[in-house]
Amino acid sequence: MTTSTSKYQYICNDPEKCVGCQFCEYACSFNKTGSFNVYRSRIRTVRAHEIVAASITCRTCEDAPCVLACPRDALTQDAETGVIHVDAERCDGCAWCVEACDFGAISINPGTKRAEMCDQCADNEEGPQCVKWCPKGALELTTPDRRAQKARHELILEEVTAAKK
Repeated sequence: MTTSTSKYQYICNDPEKCVGCQFCEYACSFNKTGSFNVYRSRIRTVRAHEIVAASITCRTCEDAPCVLACPRDALTQDAETGVIHVDAERCDGCAWCVEACDFGAISINPGTKRAEMCDQCADNEEGPQCVKWCPKGALELTTPDRRAQKARHELILEEVTAAKK
């Protein structure tokens, strides 16, 4: 499982719950474009194995490599939320940001020729639509610290359960 390099919130996928239904992609594309088109989604569902699916989206990295790689200063990172913003006037679709992203979370829109990535549905007061509409609860908006704490709690629970047997 790939981990985040961030202190910021990001959308995390639990591959044990994800069934690869792509609802997250449809919810995202509809929220962003008004149409159900998985190719315009800013979250990607991938099969890591025959029976393992996972969703990938921007991890809001600290010192984001995509921002650093942009030769036109078209990408900026919100210091408070970590969300990466694309300045459509500056972005020329060179895809250096795509190459710099370790998570494969950036795409170039074929229509606008501009970079696109998850902005956690900043324009929607309900928050990330992929999280809201995931039928299996496989997605959550979290931070690396909260994920680590949850993993520690699960480990302790497993140890206590095993000790009782």
